[in-house]
Amino acid sequence: MPSEPALASRFAALTRLLAEGQALWRPLPFQHRDVPWGERVPGLADALQALSDDEAWRLQDAPFEASPLADWLPVDALAEAVDLPHLAAADGALPEAWGEGIGARKWRQIQAFAGRVAPKREASLVEWCAGKGHLSRTLARRDGRLVIGLEWQPSLCESGQALAERQRQAVRLQRQDVMAEDAGDWLGPDRHALALHACGDLHARLLELAAERGATVTLAPCCYHRTAASDYRALSARGRALMAEHGLTLSREDLAMAVQETVTAPAGVRHHRRRANAWRLGFDRLQREVRGRDEYLPVPSCAYGRLPDDFAGFCRWAAERKDVTLPIDVDWASFEAAGWWRQAEVERLELVRHLYRRPLEVWLALDRAWRLVEAGREVRLGTFCDRELTPRNLLIETR
Repeated sequence: MPSEPALASRFAALTRLLAEGQALWRPLPFQHRDVPWGERVPGLADALQALSDDEAWRLQDAPFEASPLADWLPVDALAEAVDLPHLAAADGALPEAWGEGIGARKWRQIQAFAGRVAPKREASLVEWCAGKGHLSRTLARRDGRLVIGLEWQPSLCESGQALAERQRQAVRLQRQDVMAEDAGDWLGPDRHALALHACGDLHARLLELAAERGATVTLAPCCYHRTAASDYRALSARGRALMAEHGLTLSREDLAMAVQETVTAPAGVRHHRRRANAWRLGFDRLQREVRGRDEYLPVPSCAYGRLPDDFAGFCRWAAERKDVTLPIDVDWASFEAAGWWRQAEVERLELVRHLYRRPLEVWLALDRAWRLVEAGREVRLGTFCDRELTPRNLLIETR
């Protein structure tokens, strides 16, 4: 198969690079007072802390471009391993009016993804985890054919079906748990399965069933860490063999690193995230002193928009949830300043993980693609849109 040698070479190279670097990218800097890899790579931590704010922020968004980390880390090899082809859309842009009722960014993603869907006339289209069926309606309108959307939540099926009927599009939203035994009944050699940002076990289930039943696949995977397994078991036999050969192990927490890129986040969201992280780190310093234990104490997430108004309020909120008794005379300003200082330090140390983030995501996509190769399919792996539109821009497609 034309795709097999290139995929195999990239798969092997990325496995080796990830395995060799796992002592560097696996530790979470915010959990450690002293970075665990400091002695392993002398000089790297100092070089990171010497970066200006502008340079540190630039490297967060573009970790491979003119990276000062190249003296310590395999920047060029990692960049080459994730340099995938762009799979250009087959058709021109769709009319903007078709995006009625769809968020602007989501509509642009649908346009880009739909451009890669060129079904055979005899194949029936099945959208996996369809939600309200935005993609299904778009393809039904473009191709003038029935599209079946599988969705577990009844409310989404009902609202999506109402939209399709109002727009007079041939879409049937079917309530279906795609993890159930009968989900495979919707797939076969005469079916073309579509999934735009199906998460974790949901898209893994699609790949397994498509491999077994011979369905054509166009998939943009997402949220690899949303899985029931605590330790990752590669989908492909080749992936499992490579992991064993190179000693690569992946936990559910490791998988989350692959989807932490936030280039699409608005400036306000980014600022909120930085403030929340600084307050967490300030509380971490406080709780270590109060408890007399120099160890990180995980604090639950606080939903966007629900962050307390000030640092003191956040610490009281966190202390209540972790059963920590705070003294009355806390110097809030001092601990908050310590949190912001620590935030700047952690952001720079995190640049090592940023460098391996896309390689891990591409490796996971390669494992999924190779599962289909092992089923005898011709597979292409590339990007379907620019990362500024969505960092989750990887596409797996079979012919």
